Amino acid sequence: MPIFSLPGKYGIGGFGRECYEFIDYLCAAGQRLWQVLPPAQTGWGNSPYSSVASDSVSPYYISPEILKEKGLLTREEAEFSARETGLIDYGFLYSVRFPMLRKAFSRFDRNDKEFKAFLKEGRHADYALYMSIKYASGQRDFREWNKGLKYREPAALKEFSADYEEEILFWQFVAFEAEREWLAVKAYANAAGVEIIGDMPLYMAADSADVWKSPQNFLLDDALYPERLAGVPPDYFQKEGQLWGNPVYDFSYQQKNGFDWWKERLKRALSLYDYVRIDHFRGLDRFYSVEPSAPNAMHGEWTKVPSKPLFAAILSAVKKETLIAEDLGIIDEGVRSLLKYTGLPGMKILSFAFNGESQNPYLPERIEENSVCYTGTHDNDTLIGLIKGFSEWDRTNFINGVVSSAKIMGTGGLKEITPEALARSVLELGFACKANFFIAPMQDVLFYGGDYRINEPGTVKPQNWAVRFKKQDFTEKSAKFLKELAARYNRV
Repeated sequence: MPIFSLPGKYGIGGFGRECYEFIDYLCAAGQRLWQVLPPAQTGWGNSPYSSVASDSVSPYYISPEILKEKGLLTREEAEFSARETGLIDYGFLYSVRFPMLRKAFSRFDRNDKEFKAFLKEGRHADYALYMSIKYASGQRDFREWNKGLKYREPAALKEFSADYEEEILFWQFVAFEAEREWLAVKAYANAAGVEIIGDMPLYMAADSADVWKSPQNFLLDDALYPERLAGVPPDYFQKEGQLWGNPVYDFSYQQKNGFDWWKERLKRALSLYDYVRIDHFRGLDRFYSVEPSAPNAMHGEWTKVPSKPLFAAILSAVKKETLIAEDLGIIDEGVRSLLKYTGLPGMKILSFAFNGESQNPYLPERIEENSVCYTGTHDNDTLIGLIKGFSEWDRTNFINGVVSSAKIMGTGGLKEITPEALARSVLELGFACKANFFIAPMQDVLFYGGDYRINEPGTVKPQNWAVRFKKQDFTEKSAKFLKELAARYNRV
């Protein structure tokens, strides 16, 4: 369940009562895991996988209600940002949220002990400086800033910091408040017996605080533009592949520095979550990249990563049991070997299982313990949307596969052939399989169609990253359904 999809009256899900009520719902449903998408501040396109700073927490999630309770906003000021819409309107959010946060900051006690300790720690100093220069430059790409700021010359940074001290302090306040509210949510969840699975994108946005503050970690030219662009080659889903536009890493440099950048990144992620899913895990065995001038990802090259030294360093810094590998996409012997070397659990997607192939690795009866099973991910259609969109051939294979797996797994057959009955049977197979964890997107639990799909890769659609639920969606009936399945298959 993405945080942004939670119900609420302020235009987007956030860290207010909607989070706490959802955790209460999970407890009533007998669930012990909540997986979220990256909570970082998004840039163009609103994708949580393309952030202005990978270790940030989005200002949009700061709760107007909590700010009102702290005396930083009046009721009227909080209500000004209210908008109970279907899809998230990011343009509206941008126009109302930042003025609201600046108003709250104007009343904030700069001598607050926690805030002063936060400033002294300095962890978000680069984020605050980056955002301040962004605003001062009229939101220009950092590679278009003046030479001194672009290349982080000490004299230029010192002069800017002196001239924009209040602006920098505002962004520190934003980082402080967003992180504090999220950690309070996490503490509430953990106290209730619910653990959080977070998602760590593999790559950084080209125009981001991450690239600006440590360009040496990336393959960039002298003007700090990428020498190669990340993506994936053509496949069944995308005939031209996917061209993401992110810079790729300079693993030679990182290896010389003991992969400290990766160790710190994982430790930071695990300060926000209980488990971390490493997105696009295969890119840490070999990564695919194309020339910066390429119009698509059809013609690129694969480059080997020093993956074993990299993961030896990572696993010296964090516990293996806290990591999950998103091992989807083009999987070859190198990826399988890396999974075996690290011992990390991979992902099994039931939406991919029932295609008529008896050796399909995603079939529930073939799923091993050291894995995490899903009905689908944020990039897939919902179960109901998938089933309703099938050709007759795919529908027949799917029905036959579900019936066969249900017989093997002993979960009971289909009493009727309807989209909801099929989806219900797939959910039960997920609970019944051997995977240590089973995760179901909320829209599959509620049997919602394709209009609740979170993202369609390779497209720019109003629905992408903008789907929201309503408070009345979280019914006692659906909680009871989940609780009974969890008890039946000993996932309590």
